[in-house]
Amino acid sequence: MKSKDLFQQHLAQTTEHALGLEIERAEGSYLYDINGNPYLDFISGIAVSAFGHGHPRIKKALKDQIDQHLHVMVYGEFIQNAQNRLAKALLKTLPSELDSFYFVNSGAEAIEAALKLAKRSTGRQKIMAFKGAYHGSTHGALSVSWNEERKKDYRPLLPNIHFLEWNVEAELLQITDETAAVILESIQGDAGVRIPSTSFMQALRQRCNETGCLLILDEIQCGMGRTGKMWAFEHFGIVPDMMTAGKALGAGLPIGCLAASKALMANFSHSPSLGHITTFGGHPLPCSAAAEGLNILEEEQLLDQIVKKGNYIEEKINHPSIQAIRRKGLMLAIELESEVAVDTLVSKAMERGLILFWFLSTPNAFRIAPPYTISTQEINEGCGIVHDILDELM
Repeated sequence: MKSKDLFQQHLAQTTEHALGLEIERAEGSYLYDINGNPYLDFISGIAVSAFGHGHPRIKKALKDQIDQHLHVMVYGEFIQNAQNRLAKALLKTLPSELDSFYFVNSGAEAIEAALKLAKRSTGRQKIMAFKGAYHGSTHGALSVSWNEERKKDYRPLLPNIHFLEWNVEAELLQITDETAAVILESIQGDAGVRIPSTSFMQALRQRCNETGCLLILDEIQCGMGRTGKMWAFEHFGIVPDMMTAGKALGAGLPIGCLAASKALMANFSHSPSLGHITTFGGHPLPCSAAAEGLNILEEEQLLDQIVKKGNYIEEKINHPSIQAIRRKGLMLAIELESEVAVDTLVSKAMERGLILFWFLSTPNAFRIAPPYTISTQEINEGCGIVHDILDELM
């Protein structure tokens, strides 16, 4: 049976129109299909492969860990060096208030853990989220996400979820002493890279302080250097009570992380014990890759490069047919006049060896989120392809 037939007939499909590219290998900023054709990866597997494909330091970290051990016990029972190395690396990047980590398998799982911990720690049940939000596709994460089209067939979801207008300070008065937590992306991703104002974020932090509820910032897509700072909340001069991370954190491997204070996280360990459990969370391979990724970010001074490369892409990508560009670092949304234009662009770009992608909830925009290690020459190549197609569409 051909590979494509196996894919279509025996692997669960998430869409009736999958891109269907048959990948044989990947290296640097490129994917290669079974015929050896190169494809420039302008999206990093949706902000995951932030250090490119096959970074030698990450491969070495994985090989070294394989020689030591793989899974040895469910999370939290045995002391494992890979988890300790990752915790040590994270501590160097985060404020002292976020000094305890729960490692899980994905960003959505980290959201689930955060929602549970908020209820357990406050004794409250009400959760406030924001219009335009996307936090994942599990039941709890979907409950605090906004897109009703993607939720309606899976109801009932979690109760006591209330949505506020994004970036509107007057809305924050709806946060009360009955609220367990407020959850939001530090920069909205699926909504098309929506960046809040500093005054809004600081007012939100203050309102949470006043009402005694917990502030959960979702940095699954916008964290781990993507915006030019290690964590996106640094742009706004605030510190959350909890932060979730994933995607780029695993340096190409699956991982999620909930960060909080030791005092908050301790609530998972008693009354009842095993308040949150995972078999494969904290697996030594993703932890080893994540720890090495954090080291690479620091030692290769990639944050400054992310800012410069993001500025350069915005300059090079500009075209008369583009309606708007929203960007922070190497996290970009490019709006066109219609969903049809975006679909056509993504399709034609792949035909010409460039991988782009759209947003679930912003169909008239496409995303650019390349590896942090992308070169100037590769940026010129990708932007040139986009320009050629946009010229044809005008």
